[in-house]
Amino acid sequence: MMNYKNNFILLFLISFTASFAQELLTKENAIGIALENNYGIKISGNNLKIAENNKGILNSGYLPTLTSNAGATHNLDNTKAVFSNGEITNLENANSSRFNASVSLNYTLFDGFGRLYNYRQLIEQYNLSELQARETIEKTILQLFTVYHNVAQLTENVALLNKSLEISKDRLLRAKYQSDYGQNTKLNVLNAEVDLNNDSIALLNTKQLLSNAKRDLFVVLGKNESPNFSVDTQVIFVITKNKQELFQQVKTNNITLLQIEKGINISDFQLKANKSGYLPTIGLTSTYGWSKNNNNSASFLSESTNNGLSTGLSLKWDLFDGGRTTTQVQNAKINYETQQFSKQQSELQITRNFNNAWEDYNTKLFILQTQEKNVETNKRNFLRTEETFKLGQITSIEFRQAQVNLLNAQSNLNQATYDAKNAELKLLQLTGELLNTEF
Repeated sequence: MMNYKNNFILLFLISFTASFAQELLTKENAIGIALENNYGIKISGNNLKIAENNKGILNSGYLPTLTSNAGATHNLDNTKAVFSNGEITNLENANSSRFNASVSLNYTLFDGFGRLYNYRQLIEQYNLSELQARETIEKTILQLFTVYHNVAQLTENVALLNKSLEISKDRLLRAKYQSDYGQNTKLNVLNAEVDLNNDSIALLNTKQLLSNAKRDLFVVLGKNESPNFSVDTQVIFVITKNKQELFQQVKTNNITLLQIEKGINISDFQLKANKSGYLPTIGLTSTYGWSKNNNNSASFLSESTNNGLSTGLSLKWDLFDGGRTTTQVQNAKINYETQQFSKQQSELQITRNFNNAWEDYNTKLFILQTQEKNVETNKRNFLRTEETFKLGQITSIEFRQAQVNLLNAQSNLNQATYDAKNAELKLLQLTGELLNTEF
């Protein structure tokens, strides 16, 4: 369909035969399904087809025009004819007829190079449409991964809450046994029941959020089926280049800058095409015609037939067109200058966006590393707390606090992981490498 789309499918689409009856929706399959079904990508694909048609030879102006004409006339006249010898002829309802047919070929030999620069504009417009299609794919893939990672994060949170729920169930069972044997008061049982209920509610709410997130993912995929699937929760970071290397890629591959360059080229060709109005136009015309006349008896010739080929050249030069061409040239110069200003403005904005994205990515990586350490600390704390709780050396409240701390630390780690990955994807999009990256 389009080069960017085809290349991306080759990179990421392992097989498009899988359906959502499968248990796991991988990242590769999700990308392939989005490329095939996302409506934004379909619309950009159609726009690209239109641009491809426009740049074709049939729309270039370089082909001649071929026109055919034919006609027939029948007359029924009352005629009084006076001849030079004095003879008079009166005709009533005299029949006469005329027939003609022709084929004309018209071709513009020279139009001041306007046709050439208009054709180059169409080629650049196609290139611009191709870049716009790539931008649509990039934004769709970025949106896809944002939603996909949300599903993955909620999936892991559900797993964490299930584990926490099992711990709370075990704690309640232990409290009941201890209460039955007089080792604890009924208060410990009630506290354990309250905490178990809270864990159950938290799990139920998270499962609802997960279902909603899966429906959001289906919208991006362009599907309208029951979202009964799981996702890949593994996260791999792929950026290995330093800041300067990435910034060089921004200057050469950023999709916004590339589109502005095409806009500048289009404005330049438009300026040159408008200047062609100062030059003459030379055309070639060739016609093959046939005609036949059937005259009434008042004519000297009762019948005549003609056929033949005629060819000619024409030259048209608007020495003064009321200032129309001058105005168009001046406006085209202003538009070209505006495109240059737009480029400079975009370069400033994209440089700022890159610096922000780079710092955001590194900050989130640091937070991720810190959260990993925090989880390890809370794990050790929980294991020690669990041992002392089983020995009856600490209260259930202290045990519960250690349990909640570990759950929060693990949840924060999940959040930090996917925040860092999404920050990396935004950075890759700015560098123009999003579609060239394996996830």
